[in-house]
Amino acid sequence: MTDAERWYRELYARTPERDAPFTTISGEPVEPLYTADDLPGDAAERIGFPGEHPYTRGVYPSMYRGRLWTMRQFAGYGTAEETNARFRYLLGHGQTGLSTAFDMPSLMGYDSDHARSEGEVGREGVAIDTSDDMDTLFGGIPMGEVSTSMTINAPAAIMLAFYVVAGERQGVPAERLAGTIQTDILKEYIAQKEWCFPIDPAMRLVTDMIEYCARRMPRWHPVSISGYHIREAGSTAQQELAFTLKDGFTYVERALERGLDVDDFAPRLSFFFNAHIDFFEEIAKYRAARRIWARELRETYGARDPRSMLMRCHAQTAGVSLTAQQPLVNIVRTTVEAMAAVLGGAQSLHTNSYDEALALPTEEAVRVALRTQQVIAEETGVANTIDPFGGSYALEAMTDRMEEAAYEYFSRIDELGGMVEAVKLSYPQREIAEAAFRYQQEVDRGERIVVGVNGYRVDDEEPIHTLRIDPALTRKQLDRLQGVRARRDGPGVEAALAELRRAAAGDDNLMEPLLTCARAHASEGEIVAALQEVFGTYTETPVF
Repeated sequence: MTDAERWYRELYARTPERDAPFTTISGEPVEPLYTADDLPGDAAERIGFPGEHPYTRGVYPSMYRGRLWTMRQFAGYGTAEETNARFRYLLGHGQTGLSTAFDMPSLMGYDSDHARSEGEVGREGVAIDTSDDMDTLFGGIPMGEVSTSMTINAPAAIMLAFYVVAGERQGVPAERLAGTIQTDILKEYIAQKEWCFPIDPAMRLVTDMIEYCARRMPRWHPVSISGYHIREAGSTAQQELAFTLKDGFTYVERALERGLDVDDFAPRLSFFFNAHIDFFEEIAKYRAARRIWARELRETYGARDPRSMLMRCHAQTAGVSLTAQQPLVNIVRTTVEAMAAVLGGAQSLHTNSYDEALALPTEEAVRVALRTQQVIAEETGVANTIDPFGGSYALEAMTDRMEEAAYEYFSRIDELGGMVEAVKLSYPQREIAEAAFRYQQEVDRGERIVVGVNGYRVDDEEPIHTLRIDPALTRKQLDRLQGVRARRDGPGVEAALAELRRAAAGDDNLMEPLLTCARAHASEGEIVAALQEVFGTYTETPVF
């Protein structure tokens, strides 16, 4: 320790801090000063270089110097026509990739005319009932040229089948389609709570998709292993990191059990993380995630292809951090969170709109959100240097601690029999619930200030303009669905569904039967119901 470092430590030891100790949003202590003493002896090796194992500093050698991250704004509302128009609007304003938000009935596997869909059709995403809707959604958009992300999980295999068939109708074979579908079903049982089937058959569907894409869709990512919704449910950054990576390892293990070689599918696994408000903690999270994934894929799962070890990720700014109070302040929050994602090395990014705590975003709010990314990319200079925080005593120490916390969770989950068994025992669900409760208590007691909520409040705020979904769109979607049912070959649909049930009762990969159903214009609800006849349904055990 140098004389200067000793002086600083003695100074801080004598200096009174605030009444409450400094901690991250997750509750991790933050030291007043970090020095080389906070780093391990092998720090240089653990930090490394961008594009080289263990990828702490980034998955590509040139990072944003070579190519900016993909600006992929999440969009979807109403029917396929309205969302197609929003897609075109975003592409026209400089967006470089599409990201599809589905409405609640679609996420839950219900058709728009199901009793449980009432009041929800097209409300928080686009309504997609059949492959015909998917045709309309991407009408006039060259599917062979645009990369598309679809955020859907329990019925992901069905939506992928719809997408493949829509591509076929455009003359684009599955081999040329590029993009990602979320498919992370373990995250649903843990956090987001949108499911169609029990856990085991749901895991089979995920593995079927991984196998199909490895063999037929070389440009497609069949699973986007998602920590975003884990964090939105109230987890800490450490829990988001640990549970997300453990979910990913579980999908790898299932694919290996299926007989696939790790290097045949691992390069097509991607990640989706939350970009939350605690700036340095978030950057450390991304860096630790890359290092852990690279190590485990090589040392535990035997990957030889460097691409298998690259943890490429999409990030989205934290919806849960947005406030209905003083919504324009959300632009500041989103900017800070987006900067953390960029400095953390994300490959694509969605920035939330300032009005999303109130309603679906207006075009103005969406444009500001996209412009936020463009300002970061073009004006701030943060993309000019690769991993500018690399070697920072503070950030490297936080990265190491984040990694240690993840392995502590891995050990507990392994003791329970792995992630699937841990989910069945509600272990991660309970951990997240307790973390969310602790955080809310801190806010309620004023120990953590949320600007506009428990501090710096303004009376008599002026309301802002918000997007209103026309109720007539529901009738429009129902008429569309009924029209498809009237025009299609009824016996052909029944034959396709019967073949799907037969395959589900056996061990066949279900993607081909699902594609047959999609080509026959079977609806999502009909396909889900057919599978539920074989698989059954799922009811969660409450943990509160």
